[in-house]
Amino acid sequence: MLMFSRITVFLILLFFCLDSNAQQILPYTITKKIEGTNGAVVSAHPLASKVGLNILKAGGNAVDAAIGTQLALAVVYPGAGNLGGGGFMIACLKNGKTVALDYREMAPSNATKDMYLDKNGNPITQLSLEGPMASGIPGTVAGLFASKKYAKLSFKKLISPAIQLAEEGFPITASQAQSFNNNKSDFERMNKTVVAFVKNTPWKEGDMLIQPELAKTLKRILRKKARGFYEGPIAKLIVQEMNRGKGIINLTDLKNYKAIERTAIRYNYKDYEIVGMPMPSSGGIIIQQLMKIIEQRNIADMGFQTAASVQLMTEAERRAFADRGTYMGDADFVKVPVKTLVSESYLQQRMNDFKPGVAGNSKITKEGIISESEETTHISIVDNEGNAVSVTTTLNGNYGSYTVVSGAGFLLNNEMDDFSVKPGSPNMYGAVGKAANAIAPGKRMLSSMSPTIVLKNNKPYIVVGTPGGTTIPTSVFQSLVNILEFNLNEEDAVNKPKFHHQWLPDELFIEKDFPTTVAAELKAMGYKLSTRTGIGRTELIRITNNNGRKVIAIADKRGDDAAEGY
Repeated sequence: MLMFSRITVFLILLFFCLDSNAQQILPYTITKKIEGTNGAVVSAHPLASKVGLNILKAGGNAVDAAIGTQLALAVVYPGAGNLGGGGFMIACLKNGKTVALDYREMAPSNATKDMYLDKNGNPITQLSLEGPMASGIPGTVAGLFASKKYAKLSFKKLISPAIQLAEEGFPITASQAQSFNNNKSDFERMNKTVVAFVKNTPWKEGDMLIQPELAKTLKRILRKKARGFYEGPIAKLIVQEMNRGKGIINLTDLKNYKAIERTAIRYNYKDYEIVGMPMPSSGGIIIQQLMKIIEQRNIADMGFQTAASVQLMTEAERRAFADRGTYMGDADFVKVPVKTLVSESYLQQRMNDFKPGVAGNSKITKEGIISESEETTHISIVDNEGNAVSVTTTLNGNYGSYTVVSGAGFLLNNEMDDFSVKPGSPNMYGAVGKAANAIAPGKRMLSSMSPTIVLKNNKPYIVVGTPGGTTIPTSVFQSLVNILEFNLNEEDAVNKPKFHHQWLPDELFIEKDFPTTVAAELKAMGYKLSTRTGIGRTELIRITNNNGRKVIAIADKRGDDAAEGY
């Protein structure tokens, strides 16, 4: 009876969380900033954030909330929330333990280095982007169960809200309606059966999205745990989908998939300690390189978003991404020279040719000499026990491969494009890689995902992450510098205009609201500037203890992202 009552409380709070500011069409609000004293959840969709908050209020810890929020996102945010993708989790637990969980997708056993090349050795880009052949072995479900040992509540309590959202449906936002309409032809082209995201008339805000096949899949996972996904009927449906579209994932691939606990990256930055994800995430090392490059250069004195500070950060980014392309890959398959890449002497040498006021050049600045649409999604969570969790998951492109597993209702990723399909050829994000990230059976493709936690006095201080492909590490970097160096408040740290450089293409990308005077100064230095729409969608929580505990959670202004807390 107690179990039933708690689940009922979840659902009542979820579907009847109305207030005087509620929108006319949607029976829920999108809150961008929350202040509290206990816990908070920030995610890409308001309903998922509410699920996570309700789990915290019901006695769950931050890991419980992370599991429930991910499951809810698989239902309410199908562009990136997923069962058919993968991700990374960084957790700093109240007992002092740090967890770095890798549930990145893997190349199937029948994958080959040249599988996406034509007879002349040229990339056939569509094969690594669309359809079953683009999919790596999904890791998300394995990751959820691998993290469960750090949680408190039963899995039934964590998955029940997602089941109900899939079975009974939920009203979609205006941006989701537009996205479904814009991608209708792709869904129809890549699927043999009608999928839940397609209907005869255009979608509009407030329409109900009901996903009965996905509900059945979630119920099977509830009954059979991870085996219910990687073996049995769902696994067979995945393989059937492979067979319909020249995909190569087989039953053995699915059965053998394992999430892996790795050793987190930890390093000091002035009075703080930063915790990040190791290989096959490039993000953790890139952010460490960037933070260490600026640490002794008095960037605070340069000022927030001046031409001088933006140039320094840009040139650091150029060099880090040049290194990424050559040296970074799955460390289980290739030797990644991590110690050298983050060493003080190496980073100093990398900046020897930096000239303030003069733009760098990626034809001249290459990797140092040593003897990833951007539809990822991020969750930041803290609880009242002292636990903090930073989780980033992805399907890679928006809606992944556009392929919904018939009979199971979830989308498959297109993560195979994150390998270096051909050395020197860019992927969908323009990132260039070499042999270290070449395709190999069982190998995990290089990622830019960068779940990050900053510790102050050995306790969680900032929990941050973002989607955005190759812009992920640079967006996290900027958010950290905005707080730790420029003393911006949490809202400004997240929402002020972002910029991005990734070595190739040799362009400095800026958001449309980037200061025009600073842009003009950078252009005069010799930078090629390209204006683009939003960079990332950062989810950030800061915990302070100046006059009692205070939790401030910020959801990025750039999407439907929402913060919940108490």
